[in-house]
Amino acid sequence: MLTMVYLCVKIINKAHAGECDLRLQRVLYSLTYDVICGTDGQEIREIQYDSRRVKKGDLFVCLKGFRTNGHLFIDRALDKGASAIVIQNDERKALEAKKMWADQSLTVISVSDTRYALAYMAAAYYDYPFRKLRTIGITGTKGKTTTSYMIRAGLMESGHKTGLIGTIGIHTGKRQIKSKNTTPESLEVHRMMNEMVEAGCDSVVMEVSSQALKMSRVEGILFDIAIFTNFGEDHIGPGEHRDRREYLQCKKRLFSQCIVGIGNVDDKCYEEIVGDSECEKITYGFGENADYMAGQVEKTWINGMPSVSFVLRRDRSLLEKEKAPGIEELKIDLSMPGEFNVMNALAATAALQKLKITDEVIIRAMRQMIVPGRMECVDAFPDCKVYIDYAHNEMSLTESLKILRAYCHGRLIVLFGCGGNRPRERRFGMGKTAGIYADYAIITTDNPRFESPQSILDDIECGIRQTAGKYIIIEDRERAVEYALKNHLPGDVILIAGKGHETYQEIGGIKIPMDDRKLVRKCTQILS
Repeated sequence: MLTMVYLCVKIINKAHAGECDLRLQRVLYSLTYDVICGTDGQEIREIQYDSRRVKKGDLFVCLKGFRTNGHLFIDRALDKGASAIVIQNDERKALEAKKMWADQSLTVISVSDTRYALAYMAAAYYDYPFRKLRTIGITGTKGKTTTSYMIRAGLMESGHKTGLIGTIGIHTGKRQIKSKNTTPESLEVHRMMNEMVEAGCDSVVMEVSSQALKMSRVEGILFDIAIFTNFGEDHIGPGEHRDRREYLQCKKRLFSQCIVGIGNVDDKCYEEIVGDSECEKITYGFGENADYMAGQVEKTWINGMPSVSFVLRRDRSLLEKEKAPGIEELKIDLSMPGEFNVMNALAATAALQKLKITDEVIIRAMRQMIVPGRMECVDAFPDCKVYIDYAHNEMSLTESLKILRAYCHGRLIVLFGCGGNRPRERRFGMGKTAGIYADYAIITTDNPRFESPQSILDDIECGIRQTAGKYIIIEDRERAVEYALKNHLPGDVILIAGKGHETYQEIGGIKIPMDDRKLVRKCTQILS
């Protein structure tokens, strides 16, 4: 698939949004397609996959999703002036029966997979911006966001203007944008990378979700470095992945389109995901077989905040091979607590070393960096620590509670909920985890979406009742936060989990403003 892109003739006239002299055949160059109607010599203005954004002269690409189908909105796109549309082969017969394109001035293109096609068309339209950037892609069940922030911090500290695409947001060098998905649609990916190039960035760090790999959102991009953090059985169910095998295979795709693959060799799925790929491989972990290994892990405090220090040991032969600026052993003080974040730091350090970033810069970056909504401490009461964390599945909640237990001198209290329209098994698992690892749990809402909040709370309760854990159910999240703070005891640690950096609560398809950090501050003022 990649070969098709790199054999393309370079587009002489760069395609930028708003130009009207771009021929359709140029963005289709690397694809196999049929011209059903009109001509592929048709001029196009911009590429759109959302019919609401179509303007006169645009190319409309019909994407098929879990909840909607772009082919149902062709009429709307045509009414708004689309000059060309791209459809999927399996929809062709039904559309022809409806005589959807009687107007011969319209161009209709048919391809086998419109999502795959969109990725290549977007890359061509923006003149392959990923080729002008050092690209680092990160996949894994957890740790993607933290690792991406660590790598970006190291690059920025070293003077490299670096873009970021991920769960918390997108930084282009010109502006910051909130993310709807961990990895946007391919059109946005290339648009944002093009904006990074225009802003003077020389690098981009990107979280690459398994869903993005499944939906071809990064198809055709050759990553300089790809990172595998870990594999946990999450995101399996309606609208996500069919089963464990599909979930694993999707993550594996990233390592077929990278030059260097950095992987967590301690993870039982390392060999399946990274080990048998053809890329250059670098490993990290706690075991002695890793190229980058962590030892002497100790819990510490930095500026009154819980943190962790460790000794990084690197394979001498690897340093000599890379002619890397560094020594075999390196002491790192990490601004975040927990062994799990040590693993993230190992992955980030391996990537930064490969990018020729010095040890001195790496040490400074690791000590200073902060990730919004990831084990973020919020000021509340002097005798009680409150942390906001994005932990929203059994695997991440377990890790977060284990980390905080080491710093807790009183009770460990967790406040959490589970998202609606997601697998019920996740709720049972998180309930059970809270009952095992916390002293007290406050069960509340967390983006119920289109489900009944009460049914979600019932499922969580089923999980926690399998344990001896103490709990209370308070549906309203603001009231739940107030309850946690009002009833704290000296030495308690409170973990408010699930939403992290999010600034909304999604109920019935409507996003209502809600920020856990603001809730804590508001309730603290009321109770003080």
